Order: sequence, then C-alpha cells, then structure tokens
Amino acid sequence: MKGTVYKSTGSWYTVKSENGTFYECRIKGKFRIEGIKSTNPVAVGDHVDFEVETKGDETIGIINKIGERDNYIIRKSVNLSKQTHIIAANVDIAFLLITLNNPPTFTTFIDRFLVTAKAYHIKAVLLFNKIDTYTSDELGEIKYMAEMYRNIGYECIGISATTAKNIDKVKAMMEQKVSMFSGHSGVGKSTLVNALEPGLNLKTSEISEQHKQGQHTTTFAEMYDLSFDGQIIDTPGIKGFGIVEMEKEELGDYFPEFFEVKQDCKFNNCLHIEEPKCAVKDALEEGTIAWSRYKSYMQILKGEEEHYRKDNYGDDPIIF
Repeated sequence: MKGTVYKSTGSWYTVKSENGTFYECRIKGKFRIEGIKSTNPVAVGDHVDFEVETKGDETIGIINKIGERDNYIIRKSVNLSKQTHIIAANVDIAFLLITLNNPPTFTTFIDRFLVTAKAYHIKAVLLFNKIDTYTSDELGEIKYMAEMYRNIGYECIGISATTAKNIDKVKAMMEQKVSMFSGHSGVGKSTLVNALEPGLNLKTSEISEQHKQGQHTTTFAEMYDLSFDGQIIDTPGIKGFGIVEMEKEELGDYFPEFFEVKQDCKFNNCLHIEEPKCAVKDALEEGTIAWSRYKSYMQILKGEEEHYRKDNYGDDPIIF
C-alpha cells in the first residue's frame, strides 16, 4: 500500500493511505536515507510504501520504502550536533512566524531558515504575527524589517492570529498546497492553525513572562487536512536553526541579493570576505545590502552556532 506520513513520534508513524484510512506504522529494520544521517529517517510529508500486519485484535503497518523526496527542511539536531533532523518533507510553501519581542525572533534565525528553504527549493513566506499587540514604535521596527526582506524578494505579511487580520490572505496561499508553519515556541503557530481551521482545536499555551519564551505545545510535527483543500504541517517550536549540507562556495547563492551582484565580483569563486573588488562588499558599503544579512552570512560561513536569544550584534530582539 502507498500512503503519506501525517505524524512522526520517532518510533511510531501515522500514515494516511491512498484510500483515506489512517494506520499506525513502524519502520522495517534500520532505515538509512542515502547521504542523510538523520535522527528521523521517516519525516512528516514523506510518501511511503507499507504493508499491513494483523496480530490478534491489533493491526499495524510496516513501512518498507520511502519515496524520493521533492524537497525537505533540515537542520542540525540541538542535542546531537553531528546528526540532523528533517523537520518536514515534500513541502510546497514554508511559512516562518516571526514576533518582535514575545518571544523575540532574531534576524540570524530568520536568515538561516530562508537559506535552507532556498537551498531545497521551497517557497518561503514571512508572517509577522501578533501585530495587534505592538506599540507604534514596535510596528515601525516590524515594517522596517519586512521592507528589508521584501526588497530581496520575500513575501512578508503582517497578521494577527487572534484578530484574524490577513488570515484570509494566508489561507488563499495555502489552497491546494502542502504548507508548513515554523518558528520559535510561543510565536503563535497553533493559534494560527486554529484560526485557519477552527475545528482542529490545537492546544495552545501562554508565553512565559519570566523568559519571554513560549512553552512547547506541539511535541511532534503533524500534518492536518484542511477543509479548503490543502494540508498544513504544524511543527514543534525550535530554538535554533543549524545549517547543514551546504558548501561554502554555494552559500552566497542562497542569499538572493548576493547572487544578484556576484557576477560583478573580480573573482568567480569570491567568498565576499577579504577579496579585492567584491561586488557584495561594495553593495554593503553602499547600503544596498543589509549588514544584518551579511553578518548572518559570515556566521554561517564560519560554521558558528546561532546565538539564540542573545545575539552578538546587540541587545535588541531584532538586529538590522
């Protein structure tokens, strides 16, 4: 039988068969996807072949083959730095939820997410959530950052999951698509899913006032069918986004504004560091490339860990 993985707990997988029936499945032996050392060999969104076994009153599925992936979102595992974690597979559009200060979302985190989505050919959209809660000055910061990302080609939408502002716009983008919501714990992923599809009633929780961090309400990634013809993958809140499977020479190509000017660099293999006549460094000095983006690029290039919630470049939640 063929089906799609809707939930992964690491040992059990909920698979929806082509006829619409859900089965609880295990994997057959040890799976190793070629070229990927992952903590989770089977990811939500994977297309799989499985067979059903009945033992007494219990019916379980055994996954014996994983179909070729169109794409996937991958990051370094937090506790197992040498291994990776595939967040979701076969995604049409990835929405990254961003909040200014409840909890704070740093540009380094945003840039790492966008680089990964670009590298694996996934359309990424930035959703600036909770805009009903900000002061006029804070809204100015949000608009400034959104304009920065719009200028390099990313769609940015200001939304409120609680007041439903621009929810219809997001819903229209999700029709006939497999969408993924990602972001830190507490940015409002589950609340947004509930606003889009109230019948799902996903669990939500409050922000911790002491640390301005969200409490984990989604433990495992899970896909849901939507009444307006589409699927949504709700993912656990993630603290950091470690970049994997990327060569230094290709990193700049996943920064659209770098890629646009790199043909004007003196050297074809320019890494935009100390090389003479570098078009990226020139654009940086002219102000057409944002310093925050260049700092993110250098941090990834040097293999530095993301400085989650205590950014090296200042004390403010969002660094420009």
